[in-house]
Amino acid sequence: MGVANFFNKEQKKTIEQAIEQAELNTSGEIRLHVESKCKIEVLDRAAEVFSQLKMHKTELRNGVLFYLSLNDHKFAILGDAGINSKVPDSFWNVITNSVITCFKNEKYTEGLSQGINMAGEQLKQHFPYQQDDINELANDISFGKQPHYHEEV
Repeated sequence: MGVANFFNKEQKKTIEQAIEQAELNTSGEIRLHVESKCKIEVLDRAAEVFSQLKMHKTELRNGVLFYLSLNDHKFAILGDAGINSKVPDSFWNVITNSVITCFKNEKYTEGLSQGINMAGEQLKQHFPYQQDDINELANDISFGKQPHYHEEV
């Protein structure tokens, strides 16, 4: 099963709706990236993906990336500089622990949706929705490249 098929259509819709809902009351931007393997330290990989998705290009530097590596069971949340300057140091750990608790019960959709909602609440406090706000980043789930099966491992 490819990484893009990990979530069924209904689950993808649920997660994307959670992102959309979380962004309704904030100018902040949330993305989810899922891939099969993470060959480096999880926060380093999340930072690479953050850059690849151009999440650092938001006007207020208020993007949040939820990163999940399925086969390695790695998960991280990475906030941009604008957010990290405002939220408490323990904030991302609280959300991460909440999401991982759901993951341990194989409730991936629920865990991600709950974490996204928690991030949205924090974003709303520090980056309220602006009348002229535009959705700067897509709300769909980003999936990593499929491994090439002809490569030697």
